[in-house]
Amino acid sequence: MSHRPRKRFGQNFLHDPGTIDRILAAVAPRPGEHLVEIGPGQGAITASLLASGCRLDAVELDRDLVRRLQEGFGALPNFRLHSADALRFSFCTLQEGEEPLRIVGNLPYNISTPLLFHLLEESHCIRDMHFMLQREVVDRMAATPGSKSYGRLSVMLQVRCKVERLFAIGPGAFRPPPKVESAFVRLVPYREPPWPVADFELFSRLVSQAFSQRRKTLRNTLKGLLPPGTLESCGIDPGGRAEQLSPAQFVALANKAAN
Repeated sequence: MSHRPRKRFGQNFLHDPGTIDRILAAVAPRPGEHLVEIGPGQGAITASLLASGCRLDAVELDRDLVRRLQEGFGALPNFRLHSADALRFSFCTLQEGEEPLRIVGNLPYNISTPLLFHLLEESHCIRDMHFMLQREVVDRMAATPGSKSYGRLSVMLQVRCKVERLFAIGPGAFRPPPKVESAFVRLVPYREPPWPVADFELFSRLVSQAFSQRRKTLRNTLKGLLPPGTLESCGIDPGGRAEQLSPAQFVALANKAAN
């Protein structure tokens, strides 16, 4: 029985065998590893992951798809299915012993950014993450200072993860074809952050405020948040703009303000 993709769930089902092969090669699951698939949909990647011999937990919101997945894979001893909203799901509860989780998913475009931030809060139990996302989002995730795509998402992810853009995926790989290009990305949470943040709430607020009005200078956007002279003491030009600062410089500013 066919399943009609639901717009409210942002469903675009992967079906292209070549793309599936590239994804499996990038993830490279091994027997016994513990993987978690977010939004398995119709099981295009699920079957190949399970064939690798890994242990797989799958988190799916659509109840119709939950039934189909249970019928297709429920009898396998290395498969567990969770009917749940990934935005509210506690992924670390799946961890067994000290082995970190490996996360894989075709993330709906309408919830991709909040879901990434949700997963970052649980990054202590995650080894790596591989996602299909809107190409524009991946460009922002991996952007470097000074580029047009560089912004809040770039900084917030790069202080906690190594971000690697792997390859582009055309609309024809999905059914129905989305109106945007997609890309596949790898995130590896740092066990030892290269730029430790003293007060993450302050850091988050500073980054958000700095990018809230991109055309304004840092002197103006951060006025009232930083003590006078903080920018200069960190070697940062107050007349510069947020997109010119590296993640390390944002951390330095936040840590200076926290002291």
